[in-house]
Formats: sequence, C-alpha cells, structure tokens
Amino acid sequence: MVRIKRGNVARKRRKKILALAKGFRGTHSKLFRVANAQVIKALKYSYVGRKQKKRQFRKLWITRLNAATRQTTVGTYSTFIHKVKNAKIQINRKMLSQLAIVDPLSFEKLQEVIKI
Repeated sequence: MVRIKRGNVARKRRKKILALAKGFRGTHSKLFRVANAQVIKALKYSYVGRKQKKRQFRKLWITRLNAATRQTTVGTYSTFIHKVKNAKIQINRKMLSQLAIVDPLSFEKLQEVIKI
C-alpha cells in the first residue's frame, strides 16, 4: 500500500485551533491538545451565551418597564402590557423601555392613550 503524506493539512488545522486559542492563559494557548479542548469548550460557551444574551436583555427591558409603570397610575408591568395589547399598539418591549428612559413625557402620553 502506498504511503499518503498529509502535506500541510495537519499543520493548517493545528494553527487554526491555536489561532482561536490566542489570548488563553498558559498552555491553553500553546499546546495543541489542551488548546483544542479549551477552544471546543469556549465555542460551546459562546453559543450558549448568544442565547442567554437575548433572555437577559428581555428581562432587563421588562424590569425597566415595570419600574416605569409603577411610578404612574397604570400599576404593574403585566397590566400595562395587557392594555398595550388590547389597544392594538404594536411596539416591542425594547422600544417601550427606551421610550420610558429617554422620553418619559411621550411614555406618559402612551399610558394616557392606553387608559382610554
């Protein structure tokens, strides 16, 4: 059987992993086997992190809206959102929380519209 030389394929693969591990501490960025394990772990965490980021921001917007609505006569966040849905106002929580922070006057006007 003829011997097959891999050429630079293996070196390219290793260099790619070590490039991804750049900035890791100690042998985690120097030795291939350790770096490979750490890169796989880091990629797994980054995938999970991208999903968690969406949850955390939504949680933040809801907390901000709850605080803003409790300062007025509307009451709690849940009643506010219920009234927004019933008034057929299609604006997401991110925009509502931005409105409450940046422009409180227009947020109050929105609450007046909802009450009617």
